[in-house]
Amino acid sequence: MNKIKSTFRLSHWLVIFLWGSSPLLAQPATLAFVSDTQEPMWVEDLFLRSNRNVEAADLIFKEIVKQTPTQVFILGDVVALGYKEKKWKETDARLKACRDAGIRVSALLGNHDVMMRAKKGEERFRQRFPDQVRTGFVIVTDSIAVVLLNSNFKKLSTDEAATQQAWLAATLKELDTNASVKLVITTCHHAPFSNSKVVGSSESAQEHFLPAFRQSKKAKLFMTGHSHAFEHFNKEGKDFVVIGGGGGIHQPLREGDSLKDLAPAYKPMFHFVTMTRTTRSLLLSSHFLKDDFSGFALGYQLELPLD
Repeated sequence: MNKIKSTFRLSHWLVIFLWGSSPLLAQPATLAFVSDTQEPMWVEDLFLRSNRNVEAADLIFKEIVKQTPTQVFILGDVVALGYKEKKWKETDARLKACRDAGIRVSALLGNHDVMMRAKKGEERFRQRFPDQVRTGFVIVTDSIAVVLLNSNFKKLSTDEAATQQAWLAATLKELDTNASVKLVITTCHHAPFSNSKVVGSSESAQEHFLPAFRQSKKAKLFMTGHSHAFEHFNKEGKDFVVIGGGGGIHQPLREGDSLKDLAPAYKPMFHFVTMTRTTRSLLLSSHFLKDDFSGFALGYQLELPLD
């Protein structure tokens, strides 16, 4: 079985090297992504319909462990209120199950993680995810680079926001020239584009992140949460996927004159995504929890060509 040989940190970088003598070494790493795993707050339950949300999040992580990916990324809103220790109880059990199975878990900050008492929330978050950097960081697994950004601009100072924006531009340029990196996935919590009637599109994410993303040759996918739904958009030849179905209350979507969603018929209440690399492409697969909670099924796929 492959093992993590070593990791090192250089500024905002975390690179994972794999080694082992078994034939598994030649197989590409599988990555898993999930977002908005938080327990619904009472105020949300007043306006939107809850549906065994905590149980759904538990089942998602059990399925992720079953699939044994190399790495899991949580794209924000890990818990309902990050500063409250008791809100981490279920999440701590899920993280332990992953890590006990040898699966590395990283996460970026969502708005719920820093809600109300931001400093305390971020402190508790960092205890669980020590590799997190509040002004952006990147993890390279196999030949896939995942850039994780902080889109909580109301919690960032002007200097911090500028630092992150400059770091993103420099990092994407560097990754474009790195021959060992075949594809870059850019992530944050707030979706640049969404038809959610509750949260909508983030103009701040568009302003701060999309210029560098669009200029990058290898950055082909921008993946986020915040909108509690599955959505797929293509803008100027690049894909934007929203995967906010990790446990939060499902949000209604705008229709009619809305943004063109390439997955109009795929709207599961709960889901997560895996990524598997072949020699020529990276295959995104969305797995959804069946309505009767009896298990998961494959619901949507997107193939991204490698550089």
